Amino acid sequence: MFFIDHIILLASVLILLGIISSQLSARLGLPVLVLFLIVGMLAGEDGPGGIFFDNAEAAHSLGTLALALILFDGGLQTPFKAIKQVWKPASALATFGVLITGLVTGVAAAYILKIPMLHGLLLGAIVGSTDAAAVFALLRNAGIHLNEKLKATLEIESASNDPMAIFLTVGLLEVLVNDMKPGSGLLVMFLSQMGLGAIVGLAVGWVSVRLINKIQLSAAGLYPVLVAACGLLSFGITANIGGSGFLAVFITGVVIGNSRFVFQRSTFLFHDGLAWLSQITMFVVLGLLITPTSLLDVWLEGLIIAFVLIFVARPLAVIPILAIFGFNMREITLVSWIGLRGSVPIILAIFPLIFGMPGAALIFNVVFFVVLISATLQGSSLAWMARKLKLTLPPPVTPAATLEITALGDVDADIVEYTLGSTSRAVGCRLSQLALPESAVMAMISRNNNVIAPRGSTLLQADDQLFVVLKPHTRAFVDCVFSGKTDDESHELFTKELTVKGTTQVNDIAHSYNLDIKGAAQGSLEQVIKNKLNKAPEIDAVAEFGDVKLYVRDMVEQRIITVGILLKAKSIKALK
Repeated sequence: MFFIDHIILLASVLILLGIISSQLSARLGLPVLVLFLIVGMLAGEDGPGGIFFDNAEAAHSLGTLALALILFDGGLQTPFKAIKQVWKPASALATFGVLITGLVTGVAAAYILKIPMLHGLLLGAIVGSTDAAAVFALLRNAGIHLNEKLKATLEIESASNDPMAIFLTVGLLEVLVNDMKPGSGLLVMFLSQMGLGAIVGLAVGWVSVRLINKIQLSAAGLYPVLVAACGLLSFGITANIGGSGFLAVFITGVVIGNSRFVFQRSTFLFHDGLAWLSQITMFVVLGLLITPTSLLDVWLEGLIIAFVLIFVARPLAVIPILAIFGFNMREITLVSWIGLRGSVPIILAIFPLIFGMPGAALIFNVVFFVVLISATLQGSSLAWMARKLKLTLPPPVTPAATLEITALGDVDADIVEYTLGSTSRAVGCRLSQLALPESAVMAMISRNNNVIAPRGSTLLQADDQLFVVLKPHTRAFVDCVFSGKTDDESHELFTKELTVKGTTQVNDIAHSYNLDIKGAAQGSLEQVIKNKLNKAPEIDAVAEFGDVKLYVRDMVEQRIITVGILLKAKSIKALK
């Protein structure tokens, strides 16, 4: 039997244990990263597994690759809307927040561990950033819903603060090991890390989208692999020219994820699975690297440093920054609490080992212990803290299950599957009563494993699966038609024009979009427009009913075939 055969068996067993342990996360109230670390520790030299692993460089290499893939997946799932909404507070937390956290924790660590101040500051820099993998997993698996602003701030901060922690760690190591003079050298390093990371990330993302849509691959399964290669290319180019590869790969993911490209759904699923595999591999390997008995030598000091980090340093960094940007005290408290440390501090703690710095083993053991305390305490109490602060929201009003589409090559159309929830506004309606955009077509209905041919008289029921062919720009309107009932529907949807058939009834518009066309009599849109105009209609004629404008968009002889619906700009602004 070859050596690689043993490695494959061992790797598969550890990955399987990691996957199985993830199912215990919700039951035990522990973040999955803690369970993955425990699997690695149990498999290590002090555990039942008895595996001896002390290759810091291999652990660093695997961790870096895994983290790059996790950040890339996080970027793919981050909408531009969220970034526009919170980029200022998130950027401040990712830079000044990390600096303040590192300084406070570092000074405390120097006194607690009785080590030189620069060594203490190095430890503070290492634990200064929150962990993207931990925060993403926690927010998406905690079973609670936060408002978009708060959730986006936490996710974008965690995804973008690694470059600052890496810069501080590498900079301090250069000062300690290579006698680099602090000052202009550190400033140049900072600017190159952030600047090159942003520029290359944007450039590679832009080129990648065009390449993905232009190239004709013989196998559909190659498209997700192509996207992954583009992300890693962004990381590799940036890291090799002195920039932050982690920042670049996240930005590239954001650019690609917010663009329209072929086989989009399968690509997202592929990278979601890849990110999970990366998490399991990374945390299990990092668990293998630590010798659990060595943690007993630093448990008291580690506990005190973790206390300072969680209850002193993080709040001191967060409170003034978020107060400037108008966050209330309850939101500030939650952001202060969700300062999870995860893989990034452990990977950074390997740097002193690789550099051969005196006291590196002590720093690594303390950082590992701090991460365990942070992840266990803060991660397991997120849901409780959010409820205690009254920041949880009911599940968002969306279709019960919207399966994103695979684009049909160069055809500007998508196929979307909706599963109707019991509160969907479409339940109990006939297809003819749905005020769908005129370009949307109901292709098929599946009910109790039976296929139903769509007809105008078909009555929709809860749990029906609907397959709709639609134009991408009409997606938001179709989502609204099949979403849950609400008395507080946002009319921001009508910043874009909705085009429907002229035969669409006024009361169907009101039911489907919660849009009241005031002053319009009951009947079809064609009828109310003709009554309002008091003359023969023509293309682009407009009939105004309060805040709503109805446009004649298409006609056949004297019949109005297509009607455009738009809210006045001032009305939309007043509703915001």
